[in-house]
Amino acid sequence: FFFYISSIMSSVAQIAEPFVCGGSAATFASCVIHPMDLAKVRMQLYGQLNPGKPVPGFYTILSKMVKNDGVPSIYKGVDAAIGRQLVYGTARIGLHRTFSDKLVEMNDGKPINFGVKTLSGMASGSIAVCIGTPFDIALVRLQSDSMAAPEDRRNYKNVFDALIRTTREEGFGALYKGLGPNILRGMSMNVGMLACYDQAKETVAQILNDPMENGPALSTKIGSSAVAGFTAALFSLPFDVIKSRIMAQKINPETGKLPYSGISDCAMKIFKAEGAGGFFAGFSAYYGRCAPHAMIILLSIESITQAYKNTFL
Repeated sequence: FFFYISSIMSSVAQIAEPFVCGGSAATFASCVIHPMDLAKVRMQLYGQLNPGKPVPGFYTILSKMVKNDGVPSIYKGVDAAIGRQLVYGTARIGLHRTFSDKLVEMNDGKPINFGVKTLSGMASGSIAVCIGTPFDIALVRLQSDSMAAPEDRRNYKNVFDALIRTTREEGFGALYKGLGPNILRGMSMNVGMLACYDQAKETVAQILNDPMENGPALSTKIGSSAVAGFTAALFSLPFDVIKSRIMAQKINPETGKLPYSGISDCAMKIFKAEGAGGFFAGFSAYYGRCAPHAMIILLSIESITQAYKNTFL
């Protein structure tokens, strides 16, 4: 009986491994880079709230926040970021690893090509976004609220207050505002980060003559995670800008309508008002967020996974 229970627990632990380890790494990374994520959102919304004015850099934004409201202000919304990664980060990394491992198994244990890795990243990213979008809504609103005029602020107390009030005041559907661009962002982020990391790892290992017999060497992991950080930022930023604008929008009291009717309308208005560069607003902060975030996740997940295996498997 005890052997039967032990075998069941071992099987459950094995299935849960990519989700627990991926979610832990993503949550840790988000806590580290949260100030940069906060600056990124504010840079993306600056052009909408201050048309015609140059967008300040992320150092300027953060230093001004610390000066005016103290150090805790740059961690505004960190509870929503943690909640988001516990749901979204766990799902996107866990599902991608699960899908990839199954695809390798179906390929007789041989490495899968980049096209298949891309499909795995797109599928896992889109599913994870559908699960985690409510926390993304809360995160964007908590991060951008103090940018609005005092009379227009929502003044959410925390992530749960944001979720409850959004549902009560705007309906359940408001928790899924921007789902379309968020799915596109999630797909492009997963391809840029996870699929490109898997591919870059093979290429960097060949360049460095790393046999990867006991897993990739530290130099291989650093090189491939740096590549993945750049591709993740490059692929996903335009969709992230659209997502932030749609999630943060409010009804115009004069017209009674929202500024954007959908993804294409938002994209066209950004292009007309700010040009193609509007889609890459805040790239410095976004890359400053994506690169460390990707590298922290991809470097720490190996150690977390090994510790998990030693404890539970």
